[in-house]
Amino acid sequence: MKEKSIVQKLILGIQHVLAMFGATVLVPALTGLNTSITLFCAGVGTLIFHWVTKRKVPVFLGSSFAFMGGIIAIIGESRIGDPDYLEKLAAVKGALIIAGAIYVVFAILIKIVGYEKVNKLLPPIVTGPIIIVIGLRLSGSAISNAFYWNGEFSLKSVAVTALVLVTIIVISVFARGIFNLMPILFGIIVGFLVCIPMGFTDFTAVRSASFFSFMDKNILDQLICLPTFRADAILAIAPIAVVTMIEHVGDITTNGAVVGQNFMMDPGIHKTLLGDGLATAFAGFLGGPANTTYGENTGVLAVTKNYDPSIIRIAAVFAIILGIFGKIGGFITSIPTPVTGAIGIVLYGMISAVGVRILINSRLNFGDSRNLMIAALIFVIGIGCDSIPVSGTVTISGLALAALVGIILALILPEGKESVLKD
Repeated sequence: MKEKSIVQKLILGIQHVLAMFGATVLVPALTGLNTSITLFCAGVGTLIFHWVTKRKVPVFLGSSFAFMGGIIAIIGESRIGDPDYLEKLAAVKGALIIAGAIYVVFAILIKIVGYEKVNKLLPPIVTGPIIIVIGLRLSGSAISNAFYWNGEFSLKSVAVTALVLVTIIVISVFARGIFNLMPILFGIIVGFLVCIPMGFTDFTAVRSASFFSFMDKNILDQLICLPTFRADAILAIAPIAVVTMIEHVGDITTNGAVVGQNFMMDPGIHKTLLGDGLATAFAGFLGGPANTTYGENTGVLAVTKNYDPSIIRIAAVFAIILGIFGKIGGFITSIPTPVTGAIGIVLYGMISAVGVRILINSRLNFGDSRNLMIAALIFVIGIGCDSIPVSGTVTISGLALAALVGIILALILPEGKESVLKD
């Protein structure tokens, strides 16, 4: 493949930033953590991940939604400026550092037992449906953003969504050269320009943002707040890491399927877990939410068909800049939800399509009862179940539960002669 110019790489990197931005900043908005710190931690965390994984895996690490319940349980309604906020933030910091350490411990264990034993737990009949579920679970938020405005169905939102989708489809199918690599960016530009006369754009975030985020005293107070290791916070947050590791394996499998490489073997799932864990511990130390591998960016890879990991690192640098320069982040925040919703429809659909491709390439026979039952339960549990409460503050996501059920069934149900289609 011809080497991309620096301008092309910068543009491709911007696409990845735009894809991850909405979800990444939503987590701090809902939990009371700081957006600028979150973006900075996402960028640095991604660079840590790439350093650990030998710069081979084109993955971006953004804010993890899985840890939100635990973080909210500790911070509650407190916000910066409240007398108890920094004390609660310190407890969250300590718990996230422990969560990152759990990743590291499991990475070491997997290194000891070997990749082959981990790979046996994830045959195509499990990974294919799980990847499909990952995309479909995200699709609901994309549809809500695309078709609704302020909680109500809006024909104007539908019109914007349709225009963005048409732009992306036309660029992806008919454009040539560098333009073929930028369908997401063109879709966002067209959608943003159309939204201005329709009254969807709001530049309040740009006006209110500080030029240099870290010159803000409140942000500095959060950065220098030292972590504490309270038992209640650790029990509420750290055990979630065991659940998110299952999702991590699914995301790395998905990413490898899109790229066409086995990242479970090279650089190894132990290294990707280690990178994710160190990134989460780093975010915890500074006061950002836990990091996780992002399906949105894997969707961009599938759309653009450009898998160069250096472009993800460029996106990581952009994320760091967004964390430092508040005005730039404020501008991206002003992208209307019908535009981001339309982008989500494409990206999440591409992820599910990759799962279908795995099932087809594996030539699995769905006339076989074993395959049918495993896939059926993964689909229903993964899509129909949002989360299951384990304790007062700890939940297990439907995705993780579906993966667990699929793994167990694949192990205990005997594989018949007709499980795979013959040539």
